[in-house]
Amino acid sequence: MATDKAYKVLAEQKGLSNKKAKELIDRGLVYVEDKKVKIARAEIHTETLFRIEYPDDIEILYQDEDIIAINKPAQVDSYDIQDAIEGAELLHRLDRDTSGVLLLGKNRPFIEKAIKEFKNRRVEKHYVAWVEGVIYENIEIDEPIFTIKKGKAFSVIDPVRGKKAYTLVKPEELQGKKSKVHIEITTGRTHQIRVHLAHVGHPIVGDEQYGSRTQSKRILLHSAKMKIFEYEFNAREPKDIARYK
Repeated sequence: MATDKAYKVLAEQKGLSNKKAKELIDRGLVYVEDKKVKIARAEIHTETLFRIEYPDDIEILYQDEDIIAINKPAQVDSYDIQDAIEGAELLHRLDRDTSGVLLLGKNRPFIEKAIKEFKNRRVEKHYVAWVEGVIYENIEIDEPIFTIKKGKAFSVIDPVRGKKAYTLVKPEELQGKKSKVHIEITTGRTHQIRVHLAHVGHPIVGDEQYGSRTQSKRILLHSAKMKIFEYEFNAREPKDIARYK
């Protein structure tokens, strides 16, 4: 059976340009049966049937003259949302796989004031996630994090070089050997929730980078609620978070 590069087979099958096909694979939107295609240049049988799963539509939770709150779908880059909203600037960011509340400022005075709130740890950040293993009681994780930013960012627990990071994990639900948890963070280090949960032996489902052995269409992490100044924003849980399959 003939083989070719995955992006070329996808392009021919779906009537796409090679560039667009490669982009879709790189964004993690292309599947063969239930397995994500991870390498655009991988050799694959030309008869392979692909499926493209586009992200949900972007939902505006709230906006006024100062701020806009988005319910970000998984598989969408935070910076793509910023680029799509004229005059808006990210106040923080979520990983591509993470869904939920994403905040952008709409004018310079407010943006500068809001950034100070983040730096001074006066922003409430609440997440929900499905994790490996069974969690019966609250877990406090107070471990410094150091991020290596060469290539794909990767964070580690490092008492010498790391910056202070605090995460509180509360159990919500059990499904077999998986736990749904509520997470609060006061700091915002790169991959903080992911590396902290992996450190205590409960990596987030689908997070292969930090040790999850369960295949999933994405890392099952959702930004459920944020509070800043007098604002409070809540993003409903997508189906994959609301109920583990």
